[in-house]
Amino acid sequence: MRANRKEHKRLKVHRALFFCSVLILAACRQSYEPPAIKAPNKYLVVEGVMNANAGERTTIKLSMTRNLLDTFITDPVTSAQVQIEARSGTGYQLQEQAGGTYISDPLTLNAGETYRLKIRANGDEYLSDYVPVKITPAIDSLNWRQNDDVTIYVSTHDPTNNARYYRWDFTETWQYRAEYETILGVQNGLIFYRDANTQVYNCWRYADATQIALGTSVKLSEDVINQAPVTQIPKGSPRLGVRYSILVRQYALTEDAHKYWEILKKNTQSLGTLFDAQPGQLRSNLYKTSDPDEPVIGFASASSVTEKRMFISNGELTNWTSLDPKPDCQLQFTPQDPNNYLIYKYPDTAYAPYYFVTGGGIALARKACLECTWHGGTNQKPSFW
Repeated sequence: MRANRKEHKRLKVHRALFFCSVLILAACRQSYEPPAIKAPNKYLVVEGVMNANAGERTTIKLSMTRNLLDTFITDPVTSAQVQIEARSGTGYQLQEQAGGTYISDPLTLNAGETYRLKIRANGDEYLSDYVPVKITPAIDSLNWRQNDDVTIYVSTHDPTNNARYYRWDFTETWQYRAEYETILGVQNGLIFYRDANTQVYNCWRYADATQIALGTSVKLSEDVINQAPVTQIPKGSPRLGVRYSILVRQYALTEDAHKYWEILKKNTQSLGTLFDAQPGQLRSNLYKTSDPDEPVIGFASASSVTEKRMFISNGELTNWTSLDPKPDCQLQFTPQDPNNYLIYKYPDTAYAPYYFVTGGGIALARKACLECTWHGGTNQKPSFW
């Protein structure tokens, strides 16, 4: 018995030592945070093109780079001074809008002149090199092809053979629908009938390009771009669930600008394997006058802009079903107020009236099933739709 008690005691001591060791190891373990993650460096980011279309406005967005540990999405630069300067001395001031956006008055840049950006931000001055005005040819066509995913292509040509280098960006708009269609709404505790302005069955969402699309014809005898891919929509994306539109904008670039965007594209979009293009050093034509070696993110260009819009309807596609998860749309029922059938008192605010039940009562569904605006879009149809 005594031997058993000693053995039991020894096991208890070993267990206690084991758990103490675990606690000590856990307390000693620290997460490794490389110096680059904590680096306080903040560099200016300049987005936009000096728009050479006659009578058009130029929009420039300013922000600062973010630390990898930062929790905010963007760091806009406000209260800056932004100016377009011609080498001849003419200047055009841009006015500040919300969110670090600066917009010029309608202006016309001279195709035979060179221009630069001059920026004063956070107590520092930034300049770009003077750049020529590039004339962008029209977009000949947009088309698409479905091969599981849907890829959108652009074709263009310049009969003067002067463009040669191209960049495209775009804005997408897509229509989507609520799970259920209702004509009922609630305001101040009373049910009302919705009209075309207050309907919540059809909504539209917008998104700007997040990837870089480039093309060049320098290896061809003629300045022709045929079927250059602009973007790809993954199979089952809700963007093509009802009807989709894309507005593609085309810019002619200088060779230096094209090199910059090409490196940026490789650094941000083609780093999946050892065999992908390796990171390159960005060489911006913008610099900080007090410290020209400090990086500035962006490349100042001046060009006219051409654009073209295209639509795709779900009915044109093969076996395209949205893969987005569906909300719980089980119905609830509540009686009507005998004094006024339009009075609505259901206590759960996650629900809204779906329809009046024949013989009395109201069928209810979650607002996420009835109101398309719950999913981030607007119920106001775009003017071009």
